[in-house]
Amino acid sequence: MTITQLQYVLAVAEHKNFTLAAEKCFVTQPTLSMQIQKIEEELSIQIFDRTKKPIQLTDIGQKIVNQAKNIVIEADRIKDIVEQQKGFIGGEFRLGIIPTIMPTLLPMFLSNFIKKYPKVKLIIEELNTDEIITKLKNGHLDAAIASTPLMEEKLKEIVLYFEPFVAYIPDNHRMAQKEEIQISDLNIEEILLLQDGHCFRDGILNLCKSNGAGSGNSFQLESGSFETLIKLADEGLGTTLLPYLHTLDLNEKDKGKLHHFVEPKPAREVSLIFPKTELKIQIIDALRSTIAGVVKGAIVFQNVQIVSPLHKK
Repeated sequence: MTITQLQYVLAVAEHKNFTLAAEKCFVTQPTLSMQIQKIEEELSIQIFDRTKKPIQLTDIGQKIVNQAKNIVIEADRIKDIVEQQKGFIGGEFRLGIIPTIMPTLLPMFLSNFIKKYPKVKLIIEELNTDEIITKLKNGHLDAAIASTPLMEEKLKEIVLYFEPFVAYIPDNHRMAQKEEIQISDLNIEEILLLQDGHCFRDGILNLCKSNGAGSGNSFQLESGSFETLIKLADEGLGTTLLPYLHTLDLNEKDKGKLHHFVEPKPAREVSLIFPKTELKIQIIDALRSTIAGVVKGAIVFQNVQIVSPLHKK
């Protein structure tokens, strides 16, 4: 059997369809089917149960797929070792970034990174945390930037910075006259939240639950963007919490409605996440150093209380 044949097996296992797997592997469906059949004949077993729709792995097929993943990763590692030995930093690199980090962090480091490492072809996707974890585990991302800790056994996290939560409070609100606020001042029932699926939303809910600030059973409105939440707050529909970097781009009038928390400030931990196999580690290190260089001046908070991004029921 060959590495290529194992890659075909992994593609079918993922997509549960021979035609779609062939498209993803850039070969014809008969070619892919023939190569998989050769492996099955060589091993005298059936990897896939073709009678089911969608196609399912057999019991032995699942074990083979688990081992095939390891083999393909180790094969990629050989290329990686050679590139590291040569000091080469280049090639395709797939990076995932969560939506609440992408608009503020990406413009800060992308131009610098491209200029410094022109041989790297960055393919960047905006994905939520669950999508990032799945794609990292399946080998469809090389690394990601997200809120941590995620407590994923097969993933490694390198902290990039701590980003405090900042309250946006309209002028007519009961807390508007406070220079600094406390977590106990929050009432979850009046906080405008991002839609379900955003880890920043889960961070806010965890923050409020951990300090008994409201029941969390009802909220007025949810939105997909911070801009919408700010406009709704200005209309008297409540307050909202923003990540610190997002507040830097607000106009002067809106900046006047920002209220920082007393120390230790509640904050999210933002990290570079990648598989523990550490493939393409030279590019990961280059990303880390580039981002560290640009955020050093913008993020200077140290006395913070890290809020978990993990959803708590």
